[in-house]
Amino acid sequence: MVSFKCLAACGLAALPCLAAALPRPSCPDGLSKQTRAELTMQQVQQELGVLISPGSHIYSAEDQEFEELTLRYQAFRPPKIKLVVQVGKEEDVSAVISYADRNSVDFYVVNRGHGLPLSQGKFNGIQIDVGLLRNITIGEDGTSGLFQGGTFDQQVIDYLWERGYATSKQTTSSRDPVTDMHSHLQPRAAAPCVGMLGPGLGGGHGRLQNKHGLISDNMLKINAVLANGTTITVSADSHPDLFWAMRGAGHNFAAVTSFELKLYPRGPDTWYHKTYIFTEDKLERLFELLNGVDEEKNQTSHMLNFGFYFWNQAFDADKPVIQWDFTYIGPQADVEARLAPFDNLGPVNVTDANIPYPEILPATGTGLDDPMCAPGLNHVVGTAGTQLYNITTQRQIFDHFVGKSAAYPALAGTFVVMESYGVNGVVAKDPASSAFPMRDDYLLLQISVNYAPDASLDAAAVQWAREAVDMWNRGQPTRRPTTYVNYGLGDESLESIYGYEPWRLERLLSLKKAYDPHNKFRYYVPLVRDA
Repeated sequence: MVSFKCLAACGLAALPCLAAALPRPSCPDGLSKQTRAELTMQQVQQELGVLISPGSHIYSAEDQEFEELTLRYQAFRPPKIKLVVQVGKEEDVSAVISYADRNSVDFYVVNRGHGLPLSQGKFNGIQIDVGLLRNITIGEDGTSGLFQGGTFDQQVIDYLWERGYATSKQTTSSRDPVTDMHSHLQPRAAAPCVGMLGPGLGGGHGRLQNKHGLISDNMLKINAVLANGTTITVSADSHPDLFWAMRGAGHNFAAVTSFELKLYPRGPDTWYHKTYIFTEDKLERLFELLNGVDEEKNQTSHMLNFGFYFWNQAFDADKPVIQWDFTYIGPQADVEARLAPFDNLGPVNVTDANIPYPEILPATGTGLDDPMCAPGLNHVVGTAGTQLYNITTQRQIFDHFVGKSAAYPALAGTFVVMESYGVNGVVAKDPASSAFPMRDDYLLLQISVNYAPDASLDAAAVQWAREAVDMWNRGQPTRRPTTYVNYGLGDESLESIYGYEPWRLERLLSLKKAYDPHNKFRYYVPLVRDA
């Protein structure tokens, strides 16, 4: 077996190179008493293999499974994976982290691989794959369920719907639908392939949040593994300080193997979904109407909407078009009058459906097998939060889109997404009750500059995203910039991500020092950034 030192010559960095930068931890089983400079795959398999369950697997770059397990949705500055451990049981996560800690090897826990931020590109080490941990257990009283860390949206929706339940999430919108040629671009607002847990650690918006709040608001218990491999239960009664931090900044503190979440009756058997396509001459009037809808959203617990700027030459060969999707939790007849102004605005295309909620996703081109879930593109993103649309700014963003597409045709697969969820259930929670800092961001705005990996386009993509975010923020001069942690690139200010109140960052950094003093969890929008 070839050593990792030798593999480095072939483009694979040696594990001991990672270890050298970190202080040597204690070695209770004696493994790290020997030098790790010649750590080989055979040694890892022998040492780690006996510590994990028979259902777990260890893969190197030489194994055919390795490429699939390390293929990511975000291709822009991806992590460097040298070894994948696919765990078969929750306790295996602790075993792998303990092994990595004793040998000063970096680790990164991955479920569906949809993370966006730049900080992931600094990782070099062992990927802990939890994708096999997909069990769901509904509690005896039906008010909560236990979800393993590998569960994902479509699986959860189908499982709960069949049994008469829903979660607060019911699938949040996708950060980054993947698209083919820009002439056929069809971005949509649902991501069945995204994991349940990742968004929840950063708050987690969802279709039922107007009634029930964020995903993180509905977490009752978190089974977690600390950076030294210690397994703990985190809740309001057990490590309540960490429970506060994990709900909004959880990526910084521990690996989660399972979590308990509140459940609710699923509601109406059918939901109504309607999609409009408008040409750009309707932009100003469209956002006037949308601001009217959003001003009444506190009284509207059953409807949410999403929109996009994107290229679709079937409707306009010269300029991007505007797509707007409305989802109503109930029958069509109950919402027709409220959608009539949009019907009268003159869309160039309209589609709709009355179907059970789980069928909405594939019916609208957002199923597990649709392009939006495919990996391999660069997604350079920027995000902002606001309360109402600044119509002048929305026009500026659109015109900016047109100009950038003309200057960089290879970036024409870009889209701008705007999301409106209900807010009652979010603002009803005490802002100090969790680390999630931005309960008064009623609208989520994001640009995703999408393109096939090409280093010559990277600077232009980053500039485009930053310019768009600056426009949004200039359009609301009375509010400070905010960055939804699940949507950002990670180079934004810590205050915009984790909160401007001084006590928030002070508390988070104090807890970070207590629970992860060596900053092992630093690869997803870290609280403690590298110098």
